Amino acid sequence: MKVDLAFGKAGLEATLPSGFEYRFLEAKSAAPLPDEQAALEHAVANPIGTAPLAELAKGKKSAAISVCDITRPAPNRKTLPVILRTLESAGIPSENITICIATGLHRIATPAELDEILSPEIAAKYRIFNHDAKILSDHRYLGENSSGIPVYIAEAFVSADLRITLGFIEPHLMLGYSGGRKLIAPGLAAQETIKVIHSPRFMRDVRSVEGSIEDNPLHRELQEIARMAGHTFMLDVALTRKREIAQVFAGHPEKAHAAGVEFVSKVMLEKLEKPVDAVVTTCAGYPLDLTFYQAVKGVTAASHIVKDGGKILICAECTEGTGAPEFREMLKRFDNPQVFLDAVKDAPVTVDQWQLEKLALVLKSKQVVFLTPGVPNEYHTTMWGPVFNTFAPAMSQLTDGLPPGADIAVIPEGPYVLARVSQS
Repeated sequence: MKVDLAFGKAGLEATLPSGFEYRFLEAKSAAPLPDEQAALEHAVANPIGTAPLAELAKGKKSAAISVCDITRPAPNRKTLPVILRTLESAGIPSENITICIATGLHRIATPAELDEILSPEIAAKYRIFNHDAKILSDHRYLGENSSGIPVYIAEAFVSADLRITLGFIEPHLMLGYSGGRKLIAPGLAAQETIKVIHSPRFMRDVRSVEGSIEDNPLHRELQEIARMAGHTFMLDVALTRKREIAQVFAGHPEKAHAAGVEFVSKVMLEKLEKPVDAVVTTCAGYPLDLTFYQAVKGVTAASHIVKDGGKILICAECTEGTGAPEFREMLKRFDNPQVFLDAVKDAPVTVDQWQLEKLALVLKSKQVVFLTPGVPNEYHTTMWGPVFNTFAPAMSQLTDGLPPGADIAVIPEGPYVLARVSQS
């Protein structure tokens, strides 16, 4: 049996061995909007919970727009022009509009990536702030939030009269769902803020997982930080499986985001009657599987439907290798997930430790097999599971020891499926 897996830009045609019961969990998809342009313009002119953007922009001298970086398939080329036209028509000159690349602690965008993220025309015309969380002087200290988190947000964003975010909504491994407030923190936050919101205090909270929103403590923290930063207006979209726009949510940052989460959760939720023995999954292909750091999201999303002791095969191309220097160093240094968890529990937070922490938490009760051909060989012995460069031997490793007829879930688009066991 053959299956097409989201893997890099080209995908991967994989052959599944016989003798097992396969359950295919396809990313459910709402229909694409018949007229994306009209829908975007209508949403901006008729927003949820606030005045139209054109009214909010009247009398304002400047605006800042936070957009996703290259690791997210946000349709900025479709959504950004509508925002820009509205702002300029309302009297804000183009030279007073700053587009902020919400990198969080990812590396800054290259010139070629700016063209891909924004379009060459927009990248050439507007002021671009390429966020670097490690440059504290680029951020303004806004004080501590109610739980004591020090809040540093990019000056380029908070100094503008109008502060807008532009993104899309999908399940997120610790925040429940992406979009909205995430474009401010961690998107435009300094590492002094990011390290705290990604500390074990939140990473080990069972509510800080995909699909969890109402009781998610991290979601509440980021909402408060976004308020402190003066978040004025947001435009998020829901995407189809082919990354067309399925719905638009614009307006009040919290009310519009809540409406988007409700829509996406209904579209993406997949219920299973019982846990499966194993899962074959991905990180949804390019650009989400550029690095091993990002690929962890596919593992955590699949972990909710695997029985204790079960196995997960994560397929991610990882063309940019492992991840940032701090992540690489930790991956080499800790060859045991429990040792890592113990080491970071009460220690000062290191950049990117949270992604390894999420992976280590999964490995407390599951086994993981890695199909990650872009990860250099030097990391293979410390990746907390067997590593392969091709599918067939990786699949053999997954099925080794499974009884005939074992239940195997196949998730071709990884974290784009929000899968849960009914009784959990």
